[in-house]
Amino acid sequence: MIEVERVVTLDHPLADVVRYLADFSHTESWDPGTATCRRIGDGEPAVGAEWHNVSEFRGRRTELRYRMVRHDARHLIFMGRNKTVTSTDDMRFEENGGRTRLTYRARLDFNGLARLAQPLLKREFERLADEVSDALPRAVDRALRAPETEGRHPR
Repeated sequence: MIEVERVVTLDHPLADVVRYLADFSHTESWDPGTATCRRIGDGEPAVGAEWHNVSEFRGRRTELRYRMVRHDARHLIFMGRNKTVTSTDDMRFEENGGRTRLTYRARLDFNGLARLAQPLLKREFERLADEVSDALPRAVDRALRAPETEGRHPR
């Protein structure tokens, strides 16, 4: 098992951040390892909702089917699976003076022979977690900026 954790503060209210991150297709905007992520089915993101995710890691593409397994006002969990790995994205949120403190934990449980590579991959997943912690606040800012400021041009 490989587990990485990062804590970031987002300059947006908790409910808005949770609403944005509950749609796992947005990983395309903040996870550098995600090539594509598409919702399977319709409706609002809720427990049981699924996404088809294509990720790139070390020059190889892998496909996972993610399922939302928890959706609370302050906690989201997504689990992705394929024959090689089970990936768990665990997001915990705290209100912080109109801002949101996000604790993001990613856990990878490898199956079969892939388990042997875990010690060699830990450093690369730490680097990827650093990239996520840099990209995620920018993606949230772009998505949640006030609509009245979009499209304005200085005069």
